[in-house]
Amino acid sequence: MKNRSDLPDITFLDLPEITFCVFYPETASQGPDVPGQKKALSFPLDENVSLGAMIHLAQEAEVAPNLLFFHGNGEVVADYDEIGPLYTMLGINFTVVDYRGYGTSGGNPTYSSMIKDAHIVFCQFLGFLEEAGLKGPVVVMGRSLGSASALELAAHYPEKIFGLILESGFAHTYNLLTTLGVDPRLLDSSKEHLVSNLEKMKMFEGPVLVIHGEIDEIIPLSDGLELYQAAKNETKEMLVIRDAGHNTLMLLGLEDYMEAIGRFVGNSMTG
Repeated sequence: MKNRSDLPDITFLDLPEITFCVFYPETASQGPDVPGQKKALSFPLDENVSLGAMIHLAQEAEVAPNLLFFHGNGEVVADYDEIGPLYTMLGINFTVVDYRGYGTSGGNPTYSSMIKDAHIVFCQFLGFLEEAGLKGPVVVMGRSLGSASALELAAHYPEKIFGLILESGFAHTYNLLTTLGVDPRLLDSSKEHLVSNLEKMKMFEGPVLVIHGEIDEIIPLSDGLELYQAAKNETKEMLVIRDAGHNTLMLLGLEDYMEAIGRFVGNSMTG
């Protein structure tokens, strides 16, 4: 799992002109561990670089479902210190992980490394759960740019992932890149299928929850609807937060947002 030889070469998206538009890395320290509540994690990569992460632990952590979260391109793990307890109160172990160059992580981000690193993180995350005695099912979630990492894992490890949650996820990678300011002339249309979130969604047969803002100004609601429609499992749900933009879903719809996640993840214990 750690070094997959079947992954396509997507380094064509690693041009500096693309990386500059897609990633907004920011270093940030993490708060101290709190025994029984949260613990800093580190996922070492292949080239002397590690990715920082934080797990927020539910009260009955050993049997709680485990949610692995990939955040947006302008966020860091520390931004979720106040959000993590919202998940643990629902009985969910919540782990959020940074990309290269973000938070306490080393290296510099590129699109291909983000996708490759997701595989390494997932392998080590499963190993951590086993060593820590955290036996609950695994759910993967991605917000905005993080939907690419979440869908990458869902497409490749469906037997290990109970469910998939996408918040403000994009269906069409090239459309997002151009929205972020990438010159369309830098994008080879013959290779677009290699990085298509929509195609990866079609490969996952597990339960799916899609959450999207009604008036998302960066990733239109139509992307979320396409991802929802492409989901194969009959257990799928679409939550549209009324009047919410790309970054205001929790501000305008926190109760519905957390209720939907709690119900969806809770079903992993009985499904």
